[in-house]
Amino acid sequence: MAGGLVALPGVYQPQADTRLLAAALAHEDLGPRTEVLEIGTGSGALALHAATRGARVTAVDVSWPAVATARLNAWMHRLPLHVLHGDFEARTTGRRFDVVFSNPPYVPAPDTRPPSRGPERAWDAGRDGRAVIDRICVGAPALLRPGGVLLMVHSGMCGAGETLDQLTRAGLAAEVTATASVPWGPVLRARRTWLEQQGLAAAAEEWEELVVIRAQRP
Repeated sequence: MAGGLVALPGVYQPQADTRLLAAALAHEDLGPRTEVLEIGTGSGALALHAATRGARVTAVDVSWPAVATARLNAWMHRLPLHVLHGDFEARTTGRRFDVVFSNPPYVPAPDTRPPSRGPERAWDAGRDGRAVIDRICVGAPALLRPGGVLLMVHSGMCGAGETLDQLTRAGLAAEVTATASVPWGPVLRARRTWLEQQGLAAAAEEWEELVVIRAQRP
């Protein structure tokens, strides 16, 4: 990933899930003719990583601070990055890409609907953590060119099997290509009791499994 990034207040900064997805992205064939989309760019770290390899990158985020941050980081690194504000489906209508990747919000939260503002928008994703994941699974076939690849990282708490099943039903060849165990962060620790009550975490659990899912359109 590109170093020396800045982030405006409330913008998600690169963490373990970002690094895991970056490692997966490093295995994909990116070049000057590769059209790439990042859903939920945050600081723009992964989008810039793709741009350094010559890909033509479009990055989308619903957060204005994230859009401003990604544009600023692209300017600082002198890299071409097309950053759009808004919902990924609305902003990419009619377009197809060779590679689509995302580190979406995936933390289960007591509120049924994801937040519409604030830093929690980068991680809270409904009671099962799948509010954005499910939308990406449904939308992926329309976003990918033939042979195109989707890469997505999320918590095992959200159900990697469900993600694989949805993508397979959508006609993609999907598999888990990487996993990592990371210590619980402050967000999970703060809602431990609720997670245990929902059956999403075991008592005294301290480690979260992250998964990278790769899906390819025939």
